[in-house]
Amino acid sequence: MVEKDYMLYGTKILNLKTQEIGLLICLWENKYADKTVDFATCVDKNGKRYNIELDNIRGFEDDFEK
Repeated sequence: MVEKDYMLYGTKILNLKTQEIGLLICLWENKYADKTVDFATCVDKNGKRYNIELDNIRGFEDDFEK
């Protein structure tokens, strides 16, 4: 079973592949035969859940809230 980390649940993120804003649900590791890759499970603006490599997202801070 994959251990998931929910400490950042609800963090607003920017998907660098699609340039869309989403919410982070959890972080987890995907262990391949030769390496381990960090992944995140996120939700897009339409409510669709997807998994993405952690390197392809970043935290998003809305400049309009300041």
